[in-house]
Amino acid sequence: MRAAGLRTTAHAMLSRAVWCIRGRTLIINLPGSPQAARENLETVSARAPHAVALLQESPDSERGHRLAAA
Repeated sequence: MRAAGLRTTAHAMLSRAVWCIRGRTLIINLPGSPQAARENLETVSARAPHAVALLQESPDSERGHRLAAA
């Protein structure tokens, strides 16, 4: 979210917007500004289905993942 926000404003560096998985819960912490919250939600909405698939332990959730060469 921060990288997407930096394309719009340098102030995005100050944002505490973050999303993560803790246990079996998806946590999305959006910025306080209504405009920034909308922009960040648009950014994560395309990626959220993958996070949900991981939480549901879907067999297809890891498809396409490869380990980086050491």
